[in-house]
Amino acid sequence: MDVVIKIIFALSSLTLIFSILMQSGKSAGMSGAIGGGAEQIFGKNEAKGWEKVLDRMTKIAAIAFLLCSVLAYIFV
Repeated sequence: MDVVIKIIFALSSLTLIFSILMQSGKSAGMSGAIGGGAEQIFGKNEAKGWEKVLDRMTKIAAIAFLLCSVLAYIFV
């Protein structure tokens, strides 16, 4: 059980690093932070294609990372 948790922990951390680094920036400095904030709140910046895959991969890897952290704390 210990080895399985460590393997999933390592794979999820590498997946998180990869998926976060491959995503493009959502804002363009201060003008993007001020002007683009309303678009993100109301959903006009919907991710499409590869960005959607990276977004979903990031969410799944983050959940796996958190679960492995809790399980490692409990069992190890």
